[in-house]
Amino acid sequence: MSTWANLGLQDSASPLMEQLIFFHDHALLILVMITVLVGYLMFMLFFNNYVNRFLLHGQLIEMIWTILPAIILLFIAFPSLRLLYLLDEINEPSVTLKSIGHQWYWSYEYSDFNDIEFDSYMIPTNELSTDGFRLLDVDNRIVLPMNSQIRILVTAADVIHSWTIPALGVKVDGTPGRLNQTNFFMNRPGLFYGQCSEICGANHSFMPIVIESVPTNYFIKWISNN
Repeated sequence: MSTWANLGLQDSASPLMEQLIFFHDHALLILVMITVLVGYLMFMLFFNNYVNRFLLHGQLIEMIWTILPAIILLFIAFPSLRLLYLLDEINEPSVTLKSIGHQWYWSYEYSDFNDIEFDSYMIPTNELSTDGFRLLDVDNRIVLPMNSQIRILVTAADVIHSWTIPALGVKVDGTPGRLNQTNFFMNRPGLFYGQCSEICGANHSFMPIVIESVPTNYFIKWISNN
């Protein structure tokens, strides 16, 4: 999760989020290079005392500043398209989780395991334990196995919601009457926090999501006890 004075992205917990961070750094480097070049040219123009009275056009320089930005855009477009296809790829899932957005809580269904269902509400501040996170902790966490392909199905019961976990690089809109899906792969254990990132009403930011990533044998025990 994000911590105090954390200006960068959260540490990744999935291969897809690693690729998103790599693309962010790649695009940011190109932006820095363009900013430095344009800033240097503008700075030098302020102190340029030379004037060419006979300069009417410069076809060569116009060709350069037309073609060069197009090439730079290709360096951004190709990695971006590759990443979009990677994010859309649905592999053979080990576990399927269905998430239903309500105002102002989430409902979850483990359809693969005897129809395990529960609601997940934010814990109010006055009921929060000393080691809990305000506005982020929930009464019923999602428990999922690490190193397994997870499929998430997202829909909504009333208005448009958005199921978002930044550390996993997952953001899926939950639309009434529509079932959206995506997949993720958690490569380390831990607690991963998220919130509804769609402006679905006055209290949309009070719909937290907590995933508990555990080893497979712990997940099987949890399923057996439920």
